[in-house]
Amino acid sequence: MHRRMGEAVARVARKVNETVENKKDSLDLANCKLMTFPVGIYKAMRSVTEGIHRISLANNELKSITSRFVTTFSQLRELNLAGNYLHRLPEEITSLRHLRAIDLSRNRFRRFPEPLATIPALETIDLQENEIAEVPTDKLASMALLRSLNLQANPVGPEVRLLVRPLVPFDLLLSPEEPIPKA
Repeated sequence: MHRRMGEAVARVARKVNETVENKKDSLDLANCKLMTFPVGIYKAMRSVTEGIHRISLANNELKSITSRFVTTFSQLRELNLAGNYLHRLPEEITSLRHLRAIDLSRNRFRRFPEPLATIPALETIDLQENEIAEVPTDKLASMALLRSLNLQANPVGPEVRLLVRPLVPFDLLLSPEEPIPKA
């Protein structure tokens, strides 16, 4: 077990070093078995954080994202947090003024993360396969640049199904309704 943990740490360190040394605009830490975002990365990436536009933390074991993560990577345009154990986002997510796409699919959200509705540049929100029943339709309808909201495989209420163009200017993806069983 210790060897596997050591390999995972080494893989994360390699990916961080590669991003820093090559001054890449993305950091891919998907599938690294992370339970938290490693604090040491903040120091290691200090010189390049402003240039990071894409981060993938998909398919890890994250239960939360900290406000420090959001404020450190303030220039993010794409954030992939799919396949974790997240159930909420920090309020500071609203400070990501350049964020265009966020993937929160396959997490544990029971509610639509409302802070997302205040991010002005957001174009794509993927919340597929969560546990969301209610959606703040009024707030979403006011999001000028939103083009796609994926709520497939969520137990959304019937009011969300009434949201069709031209009421909302974005593509709304929902799972087909289950047929009502005959008595």
